[in-house]
Amino acid sequence: MNNNTRKSLSKLNEVHKANLEKRMQHRLEVARSKGDENLIRALEAEMRVSNLH
Repeated sequence: MNNNTRKSLSKLNEVHKANLEKRMQHRLEVARSKGDENLIRALEAEMRVSNLH
């Protein structure tokens, strides 16, 4: 694999992780606004397991 491909894949991975984190944060905000404690705990646990924080 050449250096440009590695750089592209690394950038793609960073963007993907940032998008996942943004989506998860939005889901958490919605759950908090609705007061859904079960969903809040589930999303927080998912973030810990996924290293999205």
